[in-house]
Amino acid sequence: MDITPTEMLSQETIHKPGPARIGIGGPVGSGKTSLIEVLLPRLQEQGYQVAVITNDLVNIEAAEWLEAEFPELDLILVESGGDNLASTFSFDLVDYWMFVIDVAGGDDIPRKRGPGVLRSNLLVINKADLAPHVRVDLDSMMTDARGVRDGRPVVLTDCHRGKGIDELIDILTRETLFR
Repeated sequence: MDITPTEMLSQETIHKPGPARIGIGGPVGSGKTSLIEVLLPRLQEQGYQVAVITNDLVNIEAAEWLEAEFPELDLILVESGGDNLASTFSFDLVDYWMFVIDVAGGDDIPRKRGPGVLRSNLLVINKADLAPHVRVDLDSMMTDARGVRDGRPVVLTDCHRGKGIDELIDILTRETLFR
């Protein structure tokens, strides 16, 4: 049975105590680490306690250890080491799945309809600042992404300039912290 992250969230994890676990997956070089580096101080400024696990797609023990040692945590960000467009995240490890692609990979990525693009709770199109240099039409890419995601959110970001980060944080706090 193929189950979407949203169905997983509604079936099991809403009632689970402890910090929300957000999986951050995507191709190598898509900007996952840069995104985390921008998100952490902004989330901390808003009073959230956040921990990060990197390069770990399936080890639930690391998240459980963090929860036990730091019960005040609000969020655990779980960054994968870099997937390809066909990889998916372990739903046993995360409550919410964010998939990051970047414009340098081409504006046809959403049209390829990979599992991360289609099934993640949130799609982030990163490195928007590079679009003119790689001949990507951002409007077309966003339209294509929204068209294949059945109403689930898509956010366009530029980590170096902070563009789209506030929108991303609003979505994450609304959908994972229920605020």
